[in-house]
Amino acid sequence: MKIDLTETNSSKINAAMVQARRDIGTPAIGMVLTLVIVTDEENAYDALKSANDASHEHPSRIVVVIKRASRSPRSRRDARLDAEVRVGADSGSGETVVLRLHGELVDHAQSVVLPLLLPDAPVVVWWPDGAPTDLAGDPLGALGQRRITDTYSCEDPIRMLGARAGAYAPGDTDLSWTRITPWRSMLAAALDQQALGVVSATVEGEDENPSCELLAMWLADRLQAPVRRTLSSGPGLTAVRLATKDGDIVLDRADGSLATLCMPGQPDRNVALKRRDTAELLAEELRRLDPDNTYEASLKYGVSQLAAAPAEAEAEAPAKAEAEAAAPAKAGPSKPAAKPSKKAPAK
Repeated sequence: MKIDLTETNSSKINAAMVQARRDIGTPAIGMVLTLVIVTDEENAYDALKSANDASHEHPSRIVVVIKRASRSPRSRRDARLDAEVRVGADSGSGETVVLRLHGELVDHAQSVVLPLLLPDAPVVVWWPDGAPTDLAGDPLGALGQRRITDTYSCEDPIRMLGARAGAYAPGDTDLSWTRITPWRSMLAAALDQQALGVVSATVEGEDENPSCELLAMWLADRLQAPVRRTLSSGPGLTAVRLATKDGDIVLDRADGSLATLCMPGQPDRNVALKRRDTAELLAEELRRLDPDNTYEASLKYGVSQLAAAPAEAEAEAPAKAEAEAAAPAKAGPSKPAAKPSKKAPAK
């Protein structure tokens, strides 16, 4: 059932939801949380579809906040709220309210959303795109116990990771972090099977992919070993190599679906490691509403520290080369110096 309301308010929206539940014969409320989606018209359909699919595992009241841009000074002064109420088969396993805010009401969205929250139930706020830097400081973000973003949708994901680390508050999370949960589980299980000391690691994946950076920071933070980031053509994260004294542990996923796990002294194994859609990622995040301390530690480790170890190695390379060149000179006659190359040294 769908009910359209124009130039309405929160009280009329609540009354419409109660009436709609009675009309379809389900007056009882069996929802476990309120999911607030802050988006625009372009991304609203896909975000709502993912939320409806996730609601089959987590029955919830979905409140979609769409801020409509005003084209003229007069329209910016006119505050108006339009709403669409969906109950039953049109709203997954819960109920949905789509809010379209016009004019000055855009700057006061929290006053519209607050009366629509389920009483005594957790609130999760999700920005599929265009999230603020300070999530907890945002008026809508302040309503939620959990705040979900997706750095992958940002114009500069790597810079945004640094901004997220600086403004982190307990309850913040990111779908780019959720995407690497199977990778972290597989790598942790591999190290549990063989107690091998990791001396270095390499994470291979697409350029400007925040999931690759987060996985590299997680490995560097947990292993206390140098971690390098290398690039591949994708899709997404393609391989992780952990170097040990007994050989390399390699988790390689070239096709985005099936991965191969190689461990020293053991036969290679195929493991399912498919790329998950947004509904699956959102459902995973809704399973836990407590702060994710592991995500916080990995995020605050910093992308810049990943380059620190390779930079130190490059700085030591010239001194090592000079020492190796000087050693033969002591043992025998010196060789004529090579002519300097005309090419500029590679950076």
